Amino acid sequence: MLTESLLLSAFLFTIGVAGVLLRRNAIIIFMCIEIMLNAVNLAFIALSRYVGIEGQIFVFFVMVVAAAEAAVGLAIIIAIFRHYESVDIQNFNLLRW
Repeated sequence: MLTESLLLSAFLFTIGVAGVLLRRNAIIIFMCIEIMLNAVNLAFIALSRYVGIEGQIFVFFVMVVAAAEAAVGLAIIIAIFRHYESVDIQNFNLLRW
């Protein structure tokens, strides 16, 4: 059971990394980051059965960070869309010096 859970977690994390590296749409990149966070949560839960309850505590903190990231990230994406009328990351250089 542990091996299958960790393999699924690694597979989901790989999909998330591939999405972040290959896609140009900011919303898709945002969703891939969320997939990566969920993969880490799955690994923490799978390992918490053998290591202790600390894994479940870490999952709680990762979920809090993911919720804050979702709120701030979507607000930034909406602001960029209103300014550039696109969410393609190649079209804007807002955060560059």
